[in-house]
Amino acid sequence: MPITSYDSYDTPEVLDRREGPYGEVVLRRHGALLQIIANGCFLMDTSDGRSERRLVDAAADALDGRAAPHLLIGGLGVGFSLAHAADDPRWGRIAVVERERAVIDWHRRGPLAEVSAAALADPRARIVEADLVEYVNETSDTYDALCLDIDNGPDWTVTEGNDGLYSPAGLASCARVLRPGGVLAVWSAKPSPEFEETLCNAGFQQVRTEEIPVARGVPDVVHLAVRPG
Repeated sequence: MPITSYDSYDTPEVLDRREGPYGEVVLRRHGALLQIIANGCFLMDTSDGRSERRLVDAAADALDGRAAPHLLIGGLGVGFSLAHAADDPRWGRIAVVERERAVIDWHRRGPLAEVSAAALADPRARIVEADLVEYVNETSDTYDALCLDIDNGPDWTVTEGNDGLYSPAGLASCARVLRPGGVLAVWSAKPSPEFEETLCNAGFQQVRTEEIPVARGVPDVVHLAVRPG
């Protein structure tokens, strides 16, 4: 979810504003860019996407070469991760869990279809409308990789309910949906040594952090970890 600066003389145009189960979500157009705002907090836009794409590639690269691995993406966002995964023939089934009906609508019938239309037409891909925290606790499906991009990072969550996902109990739920040797990849707007330690304490192996340079400020990062087995 890279944060981008804009010309102060530009005025964003609100394309849609909805009250969802977790507060207000807004889709804006700012020049050529589309932006998603949640409860007044800037989440992401269509300016770049390199770190969202790297999130998916890093997970694939960390796998053990298994054929047609199944991918779970936590958070649809502006669609960069989904679109990039669908462009990669290495992936088998691709599921995206998104809790905001508005975001799903913006992709299926709205302006964000320009990013995700081809991916959503891919027979490997599907959207699951659910809260990711509940989904990883309740689903019987399992995956080879789980890419999380529902917050600005483990230390900067969009809603308080997401905090638990990065705790030992939450990471145990993430491990539950991963097959042995499966990869957990977590997007963050800044490095978090404390989260690395939590991953290790939760039993994950090969824990590391990969930096992705951005135009301004500290690099985005992807935290990577492997479920034993």
